[in-house]
Amino acid sequence: MNNDVTAEGRELADKVETFVREKIIPFEGDPRCEDHGPTDELVQEMRALAREEGILTPHIREDGSHVSHLDTAQILRKSGLSPLGPLAVNVFAPDEGNMFLLGKCASPEQKQRFLDPLVSGEARSAFFMTEPAEENGAGSDPMMMQTTAKLDGNHWVINGRKAFITGAKGAKVGIIMAKSDDGACMFLVDLPDPAIKIDRVLDTIDSSMPGSHSVITIDNLRVPADQMLGESGEGFKYAQVRLAPARLTHCMRWLGCCDRAHEIASDYACRRHAFGKALVDHEGVGFMLAENQIDLKQSELMIDWCASVLDSGAQGGTESSMAKVAVSEALFRIADRCVQVMGGTGVSRDTVVEQIFREVRAFRVYDGPTEVHKWSLAKKIKKQHAQ
Repeated sequence: MNNDVTAEGRELADKVETFVREKIIPFEGDPRCEDHGPTDELVQEMRALAREEGILTPHIREDGSHVSHLDTAQILRKSGLSPLGPLAVNVFAPDEGNMFLLGKCASPEQKQRFLDPLVSGEARSAFFMTEPAEENGAGSDPMMMQTTAKLDGNHWVINGRKAFITGAKGAKVGIIMAKSDDGACMFLVDLPDPAIKIDRVLDTIDSSMPGSHSVITIDNLRVPADQMLGESGEGFKYAQVRLAPARLTHCMRWLGCCDRAHEIASDYACRRHAFGKALVDHEGVGFMLAENQIDLKQSELMIDWCASVLDSGAQGGTESSMAKVAVSEALFRIADRCVQVMGGTGVSRDTVVEQIFREVRAFRVYDGPTEVHKWSLAKKIKKQHAQ
């Protein structure tokens, strides 16, 4: 581990790893792991075990403070050794990012009502930003947002449609982005609400997130003015608080998953024999595992570098874009090689490798596709050259 990781971070990471390997991996074959994500019953059962072990929401201390981003990297990587691990210890998306945002920007009253149930693991949340592409709504370009918020007395009235809203089905806390006359805004809402209708739950390539991803219609939702997060028109500023750390924590969790996939593929290659020797002794296979090791280490270093930047107090937008591109692409290569090494077994559901491959493929799109981040970085290069 990085020398700057604290003793607290190492101890928590070790506890999380032991817990995930011994208590959570056995749940991977549970029938409550559905195509649209694990059921809330299963999530709460696993969280009860984590609570007993004293590692529920391990990156947030009892006083509400967070461990460093570098310590968080160690903890979340170990949680990711199973796709169920981050759910079990309450560090999964979108809850982890939403907890970070509320911890930084919410009022004391808002924290008590909306943040505390998330930290305790009693509730899940959803972040309502993306809008349907067929309606030319906001996606990678949030400036295209069409959902509106109009002030009516001491309430805001919100109307619009949202898409790919992770975990909306079953969530108890919602953060809704909409635009007022002042600009983008964020609103905190209790869920479910009759004015927020789930039109359909999408069938997607991934299957690790409870509630999956929904298309939503918001029809005349009335939100008390004191449930706006911060000030009207400041929504994009608050989004930036959440954005860079949330990108990076995705990298941390999925790195843990690819650690596990590489373990399984390596074990398979060392035990399976063909053409007179173990698969690992065939260069075509052994070299793929060697490349995995290289990509795993480069991903670790990229994450730790970006975490150190965030720990310095910098916003880290550029660094997190670079890390998101590098790590998501590397992890996909790793997962793909693991499937290839294992052949028919790799594409079956006899091991978790097949699921990890699907999850990591989706990660190349989540929190901004690779191409959007490269485009953003190129714009900054051009701007720096002009100076």
